[in-house]
Amino acid sequence: MTLFEVGVVIAIAMILVIVLLPRLAIPNGRYSKINCVNNLKQVGVAYRIWEGDNGDIYPMGISVTNGGSMEMVRTGNVLQTFLVMSNELSTPKILYCPEDTNRSWPTSFSSLSNSNISYFISVDVTNELNPQMILSGDCNFEIGGKQVKPGLLSVWTNNPVSWAVTRHKGNGSLGLADGSVQSATSPGLCVYLEQTGLATNCFAIP
Repeated sequence: MTLFEVGVVIAIAMILVIVLLPRLAIPNGRYSKINCVNNLKQVGVAYRIWEGDNGDIYPMGISVTNGGSMEMVRTGNVLQTFLVMSNELSTPKILYCPEDTNRSWPTSFSSLSNSNISYFISVDVTNELNPQMILSGDCNFEIGGKQVKPGLLSVWTNNPVSWAVTRHKGNGSLGLADGSVQSATSPGLCVYLEQTGLATNCFAIP
């Protein structure tokens, strides 16, 4: 091969790499969303294991004095519930979404705080009897275009609730009481809230 032919082959190879590589790679946003869904599935499994050892009741339905988090979660405290389930969760890393720029990566349960948790907890769900109940999910809620604050959040079915665009391009994921994880747009979020059958859904926001 002449030097010119070698140059042509290299140029063609470079063009193919430039064109095909972005198509083969998983977009960062999509990867992050998949990661979030996986995190919430693991959280859902942890709830199931914990309730199996505690009379088929989730931590939110058992008093703190009996090893649950009922009183704490009713004040909007998310941390206590996840600490109660630390053995079932096995690692705090599944409580953090890579796209959550407001929080930091957790290193251990002993140092875990709300600043490491990206997912809300439902105050209303104490067992798995109603599979359509929302158990947990991305906490990037907006109501009337304003980001919700940490603490206890009451969402009426007619609230203008939506996902903030700061995570997953304005979408989010919900873990349901039946153990499934559902990805939803903002209109889809409203549908899932209606399907719980509650006039008001109460969530603890980290």
